[in-house]
Amino acid sequence: MATALTPSRRTEVSTMSDESVLDVDGLTKHFVQNDGIIDRFLGATKAVQAVDDISFEIREGETLGLVGESGSGKSTTARSILRLDEPTDGRVAYDGTDLTTLSSRELKRFRKRIQMVFQDPASSLNRRKSVGQIIRQPMQIHGLYKGRRDERVDELMEQVGLSPEHSNRYPHEFSGGQRQRVGIARALAVEPEFLVCDEPVSALDVSIQAQILNLLNDLQEEYDLTILFIAHDLSVIRHVCDRVAVMYLGEIVEIAETEELFASPQHPYTRALLNAIPEPDPDLARDRKPLSGEVPSPIDPPAGCSFHPRCPDATEECRKVDPDLAQIDGATPGHEASCIHVESFDPDTGIQLETAARDRYAPSNFLHANPDQRETDADRLESVGEVQE
Repeated sequence: MATALTPSRRTEVSTMSDESVLDVDGLTKHFVQNDGIIDRFLGATKAVQAVDDISFEIREGETLGLVGESGSGKSTTARSILRLDEPTDGRVAYDGTDLTTLSSRELKRFRKRIQMVFQDPASSLNRRKSVGQIIRQPMQIHGLYKGRRDERVDELMEQVGLSPEHSNRYPHEFSGGQRQRVGIARALAVEPEFLVCDEPVSALDVSIQAQILNLLNDLQEEYDLTILFIAHDLSVIRHVCDRVAVMYLGEIVEIAETEELFASPQHPYTRALLNAIPEPDPDLARDRKPLSGEVPSPIDPPAGCSFHPRCPDATEECRKVDPDLAQIDGATPGHEASCIHVESFDPDTGIQLETAARDRYAPSNFLHANPDQRETDADRLESVGEVQE
């Protein structure tokens, strides 16, 4: 039995603050590459420009989606924000504190407030430890819940839909969806304020994806979390995010409120991504215009606009001018794009479908409007055979 997505927070009264809690300014991450012994001997190095001078902010209580093709720099952005990868340049301020200037000891204390849910639940969990030990470890590191850590582990496992009786089991004894729940419980063990979710459902089956998204939605409300949500599935992004930032070749090319970006994408790359979404009705023809060429190498990015080698609207000027991310005239405040041809907001740039089809495949039609219709986590797990005895 498939699990339906429950209504997202965007369909309810927003609890977001107008003040930003995370400010990223000019974040840059380059990886130095040596091709061989001779290059190292001669000192010849190349820089992989994984993230190149990006800036954005996230408001308190908001979910910002980060979307783009594989290799666009999404995960590197997340890891650089948390300093799992040290930024090459730029400033990352959380609640007014610049994380890039903190010492190792200061950063350790600060990480209680910011936690991460990794993409692959199998590789992100220590296979030599039981799930109880995995969830307990952050509390031990930060000196939390002394004298009642076992009780807290049981509480967290129940919150994420796992039986506390299974706390002595090891990661390989759980399914993919259950392992991701363990990863979420571990992230919540220190009661963070900010959660970075790096493609948390991309490795899971569709029915399990819905369970994890519903769980994150419930936990965000319970813990009042602010979330940076990374994904390449645009349908997931549309459901869970308040705003969306689109990345291409290490740069943010467009950022806007979710519904406006899906209804009226302004940057040609954003339009190409939306145009690539599969159409579930074979009777509805769509004039697809797939992008030509391959993504350029981040070692040697093109001059001018990074998207111009693949852009159907590129001109000679695009090969010379590297556009800045700027507010679009006539658009909702905060709708920004980096394209010299986007001078004013055009509301008619969305993917053209028949009205009936647009309504039929709207995300709201796949959600339960009544919370009483939702299954309990235990029912969901049992219904898809996820519980392993």
